[in-house]
Amino acid sequence: MSGTPRVEAVLQDTPYLVQLSDDLGHVWSADEPVEVGGGNAGPSPERLIIGSLGTCTAITLKMVATRRQWPLTGVRVELRLNPAGKPEAGNDIERLIHLDGELSDEQRAQLLKIANACPMHKLLTGEVRIHTELSA
Repeated sequence: MSGTPRVEAVLQDTPYLVQLSDDLGHVWSADEPVEVGGGNAGPSPERLIIGSLGTCTAITLKMVATRRQWPLTGVRVELRLNPAGKPEAGNDIERLIHLDGELSDEQRAQLLKIANACPMHKLLTGEVRIHTELSA
């Protein structure tokens, strides 16, 4: 397993098309929608953030259910950023979790608690400090 997660984002000639790569060798793209000047060649930054929350939620729930030998056969997480429009302060994320499998009400309740404790949920709801500087 890798140590500290590292991602590099590079934007060159194509407006808003960013090539991302990480310390594990993955490569992907992000872009802006056409209506704001991008080419829509990849998800926007907002979609990457909520996608990370959905991914983390699904993986965390499956890991816990597997460890506890619960009959969770699938997870689908729907996410929306600011579904009622951008608030004056902060942001709102709506997350709807669909659990497949013959789970008891108690197991479902436990999985909901666990979803709220997944690492990305903690990151997004906790204090985040960003230290920025220009390279030489």
